[in-house]
Amino acid sequence: MRAIRVSAFGGPEVLTLTDVPDPQPGPGQVRVRIHAAGVNPVETYIRSGAYASKPPLPYTPGSDGAGVLDAVGPDVTGLVPGDRVYLAGPMHASTGTYAELTVNDARNVHTLPPALSFAQGAAVGVPCSTAWRALFQKAGATAGETVLIHGGSGAVGTAAIQLARAAGLTVVATAGSAKGLSLLTSLGAHHAIDHSQPDYRDAIKAAAPGGPNVVIEMLANVNLAHDAELLAPRGRIVVVGSRGSLDFLPRLLMAKEASVVGMMLPNMTADEWRTVSVGVRAALADGSLTPIVGRELPLAEAATAHEAVLAGGAHGKIVLVP
Repeated sequence: MRAIRVSAFGGPEVLTLTDVPDPQPGPGQVRVRIHAAGVNPVETYIRSGAYASKPPLPYTPGSDGAGVLDAVGPDVTGLVPGDRVYLAGPMHASTGTYAELTVNDARNVHTLPPALSFAQGAAVGVPCSTAWRALFQKAGATAGETVLIHGGSGAVGTAAIQLARAAGLTVVATAGSAKGLSLLTSLGAHHAIDHSQPDYRDAIKAAAPGGPNVVIEMLANVNLAHDAELLAPRGRIVVVGSRGSLDFLPRLLMAKEASVVGMMLPNMTADEWRTVSVGVRAALADGSLTPIVGRELPLAEAATAHEAVLAGGAHGKIVLVP
């Protein structure tokens, strides 16, 4: 089969398309013929060697994907060859989805709803799991509260908007382009704010006069101090992403008795994964969550995808098509 391989940590140029042996499922595992593979920022950090946990070299990147079940190992029930499926679960369990075939534990392979395309299925795993965990497991968001979603037009943000709206929250979301703002509105955000404007924080204050109860933060090194100023008393900030350090005044949190919590999917327990998986699957099934795909690229253009996923102006998920 063809797969993207990384033989040395470095820039996007280390992503090489090559032929490798077909992986074989073991006990409790299944093999999926990938029709679309999701690209996530975390995969760029791992590829560069900057991530805390590094896979042994060489390796095939990717944890998100969707396709057709190709083979089933011993001790697998409930899944049969020919099933349309998507992958979502612990990232270390997969042989890598940037490939024509991947093997994963059966518990991380889920039936893809008929209404969703393979590309949309590839947009479920990390983004939707992150959004659900941030909102409900980490922030404990409840109906009637207000949530501020920074970077709402990206893959995590678009999922968070839909999940928050379905749960009865008032949604304030930001984006940096007219296209992004239009997307926020179409997904149900009550207030869509252009964070490229110098006065955008005033617009947030106008949209949420008492301050947001919850902030889902994708770029904490830029926004965390501002989030703390905007936050409602006893509010919660969930740090989903950060690309650097910042100068921060803790008294901003003390005065409001506010909380800041970080999250990373690899830290989740098996029980937490089960809860997230059930929540995401229910939202997909009832139509309250529809993954947004912004761009599809051939598998051979993985390097381009890695550059694009870190660029500004996100508009849904980037997927690779073998």
